[in-house]
Amino acid sequence: MKQILARYIPERAVEPAFDLIVKCNVHLKIVNERVTRHGDYRKTADGRHQITVNASLNKYRFLITLIHEIAHLVAFEKYGRYIKPHGIEWKRTFQQLMLPYINPEVFPSKLLPVIAHHFKNPRASSDTDEKLSLVLKQYDPANDKNYIFELPLGSTFRLYNGKIFKKGNKKVKRYECVEVSTGRTYLFNPNAEVELLN
Repeated sequence: MKQILARYIPERAVEPAFDLIVKCNVHLKIVNERVTRHGDYRKTADGRHQITVNASLNKYRFLITLIHEIAHLVAFEKYGRYIKPHGIEWKRTFQQLMLPYINPEVFPSKLLPVIAHHFKNPRASSDTDEKLSLVLKQYDPANDKNYIFELPLGSTFRLYNGKIFKKGNKKVKRYECVEVSTGRTYLFNPNAEVELLN
């Protein structure tokens, strides 16, 4: 397991992450990319703790996702199954579990201040923290995708599922975009990755 982990997370994080996986009795599955999520946790019918993480994530996002999911397990075990999935109990647990990794031996110095800021009040997804999402993307392999906030108003873009939208105005934190084929309006995070058409 350590050798496998070493392919997906920073070298200095392997030993403590492995120890945490063993301590929490986690069955870790590294899976093909799912567009809608980076990872998930569930308790199986036979009582095992199963965590899945996308294989396509860069090593820093993979580590954050792994600890995010272990925090769900630990919070549910400690506080009970009826807590909010991303409520205060989970946030505290995530902060405590992540603390040993927030250092220059694990994360590059330009990532550290953004990560430290994020973990003052961690969100349900690292993708909803615009600054963190942008700095983490720098460690992804190059692709031809754009963030919605980068696109000109009125431009059209395609999603991973082939649906085509036209970018509209920003409403508070999200952009209103109209699906071209149906005329229905949807809200998009500013840092959703899409394919610009024109």
